[in-house]
Amino acid sequence: MGPQGAEGTCPASCESVQGRAGQPGIPGPAGARGLPGVAGPPGTTGTKGETGHMGSPGVPGTNGEKGELGAKGECNCTNGADGADGQQGIRGPKGEQGELGPKGAVGLNGKKGDQGDLGMTGIPGPCSPAIQSSFTAALGTIYPLPDKPVPFTQVITNRQFHFDPIIGIYRAPVNGTYVFSYHLMVFNKVLKVGLFHNFNSIVKTTEPALLGTASHQVVLHLVMGDRVWLQVKDNITNGMYADNESRSTFSGFLLYPDSCDLPLFRDFPPAGAPGGDEGNYSWG
Repeated sequence: MGPQGAEGTCPASCESVQGRAGQPGIPGPAGARGLPGVAGPPGTTGTKGETGHMGSPGVPGTNGEKGELGAKGECNCTNGADGADGQQGIRGPKGEQGELGPKGAVGLNGKKGDQGDLGMTGIPGPCSPAIQSSFTAALGTIYPLPDKPVPFTQVITNRQFHFDPIIGIYRAPVNGTYVFSYHLMVFNKVLKVGLFHNFNSIVKTTEPALLGTASHQVVLHLVMGDRVWLQVKDNITNGMYADNESRSTFSGFLLYPDSCDLPLFRDFPPAGAPGGDEGNYSWG
């Protein structure tokens, strides 16, 4: 509490007049804690709270004891009449494809079926023309002249007439691969003979024996109209011979053509004509 104020004087009117408020006093010390109050009346019931989370499952209980066997029941029922057939239900959806089953055992061979109907004719196959060309001819005159084709006038086979026995030249009927060979008897002279293709020597053979044979075989690719023949070097080395006991032969044939072009005609052009047999028949 603050200090007591000064004693006032009685005014003339004798009515109390509130004096000025004094200076506030300093705070007093804290008082002791009071006793608990009397319990108030019960409050009203609150609203229902939200459902709590489900608790974890409890521990499984132990198995109960086995019960006693009950009395046997009596059947007093009778068989009832069959019910009417129900209506067919709607078809259910298609099920998923099952897994592939194991491979079964091999069955017995079935009987041979009947022959089927004849099919349609297929498209034409690749071209395979029956182009043929071959010849074999023997020497008719011994010791042939040099610097020109050797004539083989004794024809053994020349069905397509692609070999001219008088002048001794073979002409290729088509583009293709050909095989040529010669087997010549040599007597009394050395023989130097060569196989020529269009005035160019392909192979040459020398047989020095006074009594022997000269032979060779080559495979050539020729163009239609190409010419092939045999030719000796000179008079000293032209010991090509033939008699009743032995022969000198010149042979050739078409192994296979390049295409299906028509073969060349069989007639030889005359000497001096385009594609004829003019030229220099030199050994070199």
